[in-house]
Formats: sequence, structure tokens, C-alpha cells
Amino acid sequence: GAPMYRESDLIDVWFDSGAMPYAQLHYPFENKDVFEKSYPADFIAEGVDQTRGWFFTLHAIASMLFDSVAFKNVISNGLVLDKAGNKMSKSKGNVVNPFDIINKYGPDVVRWYMIENAPPWDNLKFDEEGIVEVKRRFFGTLLNTYSFFALYANIDGYVRSEQSKPASDQLTSLDRWILSRLQSLIEEVTAAYRDYEPTKAARAIQEFVNDHLSNWYVRLNRKRFWQPTSGDKLAMTEGKLAAYDTLYECIMVVGQLMAPISPFFSEWLYQNLTENGDTAAKSIHLTDLAKSNTARIDVELEQSMKYAQRISSLVHSIRKTSKIKVRTPLQKVLLPVLDDRFASRVKTVEDIIKAEVNVKSIEYIDDTSDILVKKVKPNFSSLGKKYGPRMKEVVAVIGTFSKGDIATIEKGNLSKEGFEFEPTDVIIVSEDIPGWSVASEGGITVALDINITDELKKEGIARDFVNRIQNLRKEMGLEVLDKILIEVENGATQNGQGKSIAEALSQFKDYISTETQALSLELKDKVVGAQELDLDEYMLKVKISVK
Repeated sequence: GAPMYRESDLIDVWFDSGAMPYAQLHYPFENKDVFEKSYPADFIAEGVDQTRGWFFTLHAIASMLFDSVAFKNVISNGLVLDKAGNKMSKSKGNVVNPFDIINKYGPDVVRWYMIENAPPWDNLKFDEEGIVEVKRRFFGTLLNTYSFFALYANIDGYVRSEQSKPASDQLTSLDRWILSRLQSLIEEVTAAYRDYEPTKAARAIQEFVNDHLSNWYVRLNRKRFWQPTSGDKLAMTEGKLAAYDTLYECIMVVGQLMAPISPFFSEWLYQNLTENGDTAAKSIHLTDLAKSNTARIDVELEQSMKYAQRISSLVHSIRKTSKIKVRTPLQKVLLPVLDDRFASRVKTVEDIIKAEVNVKSIEYIDDTSDILVKKVKPNFSSLGKKYGPRMKEVVAVIGTFSKGDIATIEKGNLSKEGFEFEPTDVIIVSEDIPGWSVASEGGITVALDINITDELKKEGIARDFVNRIQNLRKEMGLEVLDKILIEVENGATQNGQGKSIAEALSQFKDYISTETQALSLELKDKVVGAQELDLDEYMLKVKISVK
């Protein structure tokens, strides 16, 4: 109802956004100290469409006022596409409501999936199945690792203390190895964050938790945390204290390293780890990030453990192919020695390998041994790039490789008849020998004795029996320290194996009782109230009573 007039003095509307660093602090009228400490910003993150908008006006005003940049780094965000790589739009019906996803899986899992999946500046093909996988493989694995630690730490009343840290000689090779890997992880993740590479950081943390901490360190150390006594508590030894301290440190540092990406889960971890401590900071986000201690990095040990993991993986692949369960012990592994250094490294972790793959012994053989026969084939994908037109000649030369030539190229390069061969130019395979199965990968070959003697079979039955009893304990909701009585009906079994099962249970009675917290294991002609227990090949009738 009144006349309106155009404002003659009009400034670009983006000026407000460009003035944000000063306007948010009401500078220069107040907050001068705060402004000077925080300006210019370390980084800014927005979509690529802001290049001529916010990114530009921030710098334009900063250069006019202070002859300075407004920010030191820029992360230009990519787009979130659907799982087929199409832009999300309501008309296509492929829009994903972010709040529904966050409510369903939690903000940390969603954020970790998006950052681990692709760098922030790349377009992301969003697939809900990927979130499910991250929740299961990473967060689920880390939660299980913490839960395992908390279960036994609470039973033993373990409290982290700098004053009562175990001596270094109490650390096992596995302790020293995982702590060495932890220092390397700190360096890698810190460098990635410093370079604004959160995807590299997330992937490194995830690999450490899944492949090293959970699937190797914790799995191979379970018995150190469970050392039963006749009392109400488990035995707290110096060696066990070392295991607790090592695992505690790994979980705590992982929590710190992952905090910028998953602030809520890491805070939950921290509060649980420090609830009994007096000097802890109130939040993980108020702690100083752990710094790598290079004195704790053991390159030789890390290489030895890498060999242990690779050798174990090859043996497991043979067991899978031969359909022999890991719980069935086998007699021997033959390991061709590449060089003296290889042998010495493997010998330092020999006990770990034997325990992991369940074999009695490892025998080292050299290239002069005729036990293993190796054959070599051309790797056409590699050779084609180097010798395309001369492929026939190259293949003919590879066909003349002697035993010595194969041994040479396994260790490095080989010159023969005018051609230069690298290890990747050929594929070396070992023939199976009667009673053995052979596998090779990356220059390492293993031969597994797959003969199962009666003695090995009995031990395998005992291990299977322990596994089934442990499952029954879980189903019954028993606590770790609950004692039980086991009764087995010593009657007919499937496939007529009653005698061998009875012998196995009698021979390994002490082992079974210790592993299952059983005060007694009795074989009886008739057991009232027994339930059937499936041992794959055999059926047993078993009764468990709580003492």
C-alpha cells in the first residue's frame, strides 16, 4: 500500500558469504585474538559449483583486506549417485533419504562407508548393501574385539596402569608384532589426515582391525586370556598382563585414529575403556593423538609375520581343496627355502604357523631336494607387453628352463638367450607328490602331508568334540567360569565308529576338560536325558550338567 524504491547502492549477494570469516566473529569489533589464531582456515569443503561462488569471494575479500588467502586447502565434494551411477532425482524415483539411512544404521557407519568407499572429491555410487557390509566387517569386527577384551578384563579385574606395565621380556613375538604394526598405522593415518586423504586413513584403519588385530592377533592369543584355575578367577600372569596391555593400547589408539570419521563410536569405546581411570580426559576428542614410537617398529619381525600369514593361507587353501578341517591335525609341512634369510625369518614364527594351521612340524628343504618337482609356464599377459612380436621365441626359451633357472627366477631376474625375464613373466607351479598336496603363490611354496593316521584322527575327534561342547555352553547361556559335568553315552554311533570315539575321548580327556571347564568327563552305557550331538561323521548322545 506504499511506494517502493530500488536501492541504488547494491553489493553482490555473495559478499555476505565471502565475509563469513569476519562476520561470524564480529571482527574487527571484537574477538581479535580468536580471529588471528584461526585465520586463514586450514581447509574448506563444498561442491565444485562453489568455485566461482563461495571459494572465489572468500579469497577476493581476503586479498583486498589482508593481502592473504582465506583458506589453505579446498576439498571440492563430488556427487552422491545411485548404485548404477545415475544422478539421483525424484522423477527417476532413485532418491535415497539420508535421514532414513542414518536412523537405520547410525551416522558413524554411514559416514565411514562414504569416506572409505571413495575420496570425498570423487562421485560416490551409493549402495545400501555397502553400508551393511561396513557395519558387519569393520564395526562388527571392532565391536567383537572390544567385547572379547572386556569380557576377560572384567573377570580378571584388569585396570590399565602405567605403573604396573609388564616388562618388555614378557611381550611375546605376537605382542611385539602388533605393536610394531600399530606404530606404522599411526604414521600412515596421521600422514593421510595431514594430506587431507581421509579415504586412505579409513582403509588403513579397517585393514589393521580386520586383518591384523582381530583375525590374527586376537585369534591366536585367545588362550592367553583364558588360563583357568581352581578359584573363582582366571590366573593373572605377567604374560597375560602383557596381552591385556597390548590389546588395550591397540583398541584405544584405533579409537583415536578413527575419531575424526566416526566420532560417536570412538567416544563410546573410549568411555568404556576409561570408566575406571582417574586421570583420563573426559572425551576421546580431548586427548592427544598417539604419536608413533619408531623404536617399537620391528621391520624384521613384521616381515617374518607376513611370511607366517602367507604360508598359513597356502596351507589353509590346501586343506579346503582336500576337504580336511583345520581341527583335524596333520603331521608335516614341507617348506622349500628360498634363501637363508627366508628360513631364519620363518623359524622365528614357526610355532605360530604350526598352531594356526594345526600341523605337528615344519621341514625345510632346499633346491637340491628332489621331493618337489616344479614346472614353469609363460605369463602371456606380462610377456606380451615386452616381447609381443617375438612371443614364440620367448615361449620356446621358457620351455628350456632348467631346475636352476626356475630357482633363479623365483629369487629375482634371469637372463637367458638374449631375453630378460622377471618373476612376473612366468607362472611357477609344483606338482603334487603321493600323499602330499602342494600350493604356491608369490614365490612361496608349501607341501602338506595330507595322510591322516589313526592317532591324528582321534585328536581331530577330540577337537571337534570341544567345539561342539563350547557351542552347547553358549546355547545354555553359561558364563566363562561356570563349571560343567559331561556325560557321554558309550553306545552305537553312526558309521560304527563308537570304539574310535570312545578311545579319542578317553585319550584326550584332560585336554577336553581343560578347554570346556569340565570337572568330569564320563563315558556311560546309558545317559538319561542326553541330547544328540552331531560331529559331522558321527552322532553322539551327550548330557551337560552345571556344577
